[in-house]
Amino acid sequence: PDILDFIECKSDNNKLNNFNISVAVTDKFMEALKAGTDYELINPQNNTVAGKLSAKKVFDMIVDGAWRNGEPGIVFIDKMNADNPTPLVGPIESTNPCGEVPLLSYEACNLGSINLGRMVDNGVINWDLLADTTRTAIRFLDNVIAVNNYPLPQISEMVQNNRKIGLGVMGWADMLMKLGLSYASEEGTKLAGQIMEFIDYQSKVKSIELSKERGRFGNFKGSVYDGVFKDGKPFLTYKYEGKSAGIITDEMWADLDAQIAKFGIRNATTTCIAPTGTISMIAGASGGVEPLFGLVFIRDVMDGTIMMEINPIFEQYARKHGFYSDELMKKISIDGTAAHCSEVPEEAKKIFVAAHDVSPYWHVKMQAAFQLHTDNAVSKTVNFEEHATRADIEEAYILAYENNLKGITVYRNNSRQFQPMNLDAKK
Repeated sequence: PDILDFIECKSDNNKLNNFNISVAVTDKFMEALKAGTDYELINPQNNTVAGKLSAKKVFDMIVDGAWRNGEPGIVFIDKMNADNPTPLVGPIESTNPCGEVPLLSYEACNLGSINLGRMVDNGVINWDLLADTTRTAIRFLDNVIAVNNYPLPQISEMVQNNRKIGLGVMGWADMLMKLGLSYASEEGTKLAGQIMEFIDYQSKVKSIELSKERGRFGNFKGSVYDGVFKDGKPFLTYKYEGKSAGIITDEMWADLDAQIAKFGIRNATTTCIAPTGTISMIAGASGGVEPLFGLVFIRDVMDGTIMMEINPIFEQYARKHGFYSDELMKKISIDGTAAHCSEVPEEAKKIFVAAHDVSPYWHVKMQAAFQLHTDNAVSKTVNFEEHATRADIEEAYILAYENNLKGITVYRNNSRQFQPMNLDAKK
């Protein structure tokens, strides 16, 4: 009922700055938006109808806020609950701060990310290394649950009984650049599906092994993994049948279902994709599944220090192909992209794209490719250029819903006085 106040609560850029907000949008709301009708406001304390609002009016306010300063994003709450692995325990009500882990009351997120840039050897993906790394990471994350201390007994109980973990990736843009593939391409999105399908499969293989060794998660009975899920099929078979990205077959998923029926599975979820802002900086990797913000850009770090960063893969390529110069790097830093630099070969411009070179369509398509093979959700930002319109943002939100995303965040460049990454000419 107080949705209008919530949408406006971050209109002042000096308030509530250390976390993002999103509006939980239902399928009924989206249907009302499409039909141009009102939708019911529900009092969450007693589930009674507390009034009605125009879906179009509310949606326009959300879009306007996102255009003004990137707040709020949208969470498609019904899509999240459709993938709730333990529906008998309770409904998904919210997410962790960046939206990649839908959570029940008192759950905690427990995340790790594989650096995909390190999975490429001489222009070829090292699938064996990716499999080994995935399985090691799953054991590690399950160990975290065992050794962690929780601030409340309710949190400890919920986490121990569901054992949700979220293994994701960073360095995706690095992998594409090392392979010579464009982010904004069918080849790029196809590979995204293959990579995440492979990680998801290997994560389930390891979680089943851990179940044999340590026991299934406490709330396994009545979960999506317990018996028939839908249409006479077990969960993984139902979820992935006919949707292979070309790496894992339907028969391989069916085999995992048979193993789960016999041995159970250790973790209610195994995969998610976080933004990895800080850890990707530490690892020297591109963030999450984002394109590079800029090939060369200015970073305003926490104490106000200004740093110019050149992507090392781009720098190595430029030196190897004979077009590197300090002057060119400074020129690129003005708007972060080489798209308008005559000194850069056309082939390089296709491979080395920055966030603002990628259309909203490809941003959403890339997120959807990863989401299809991710248990939890994908945290990603659709970066818009400063001149983007409200209609552009509205289109991205609708496209996200139609592509079965669980949520979406947008950000229009320079729409805040202070932002963590800046291009040289627009501090």
